Amino acid sequence: MEQLAALLVGKPINILVIAFPFLLAAWWPTAAVATPPPSRRAVRIAALAWLAYAAWEMVVAWRTPEANIRIDLLVIWPVLALLSLWAIWRWIAFLRAVRR
Repeated sequence: MEQLAALLVGKPINILVIAFPFLLAAWWPTAAVATPPPSRRAVRIAALAWLAYAAWEMVVAWRTPEANIRIDLLVIWPVLALLSLWAIWRWIAFLRAVRR
């Protein structure tokens, strides 16, 4: 958990790097399907959640740079983890369906 905190807390650029693959998957055009797949909504939600978290970290670093104890992360990180896993699962299911 300390490695995760060292990687993400107070470093919105690192968070944007994590959000980038979700953004690519959410808005990348798929030529195989005429309509956007429902899995794209899940990926967009995850991408927007990561972007919101990056913005939140920028605000926290700007307003309270001396904050050592971050209770907000007890809510944010599990939500981000669940949204990310859900988006990845939906995207993989979509790719499997397209290949059939």
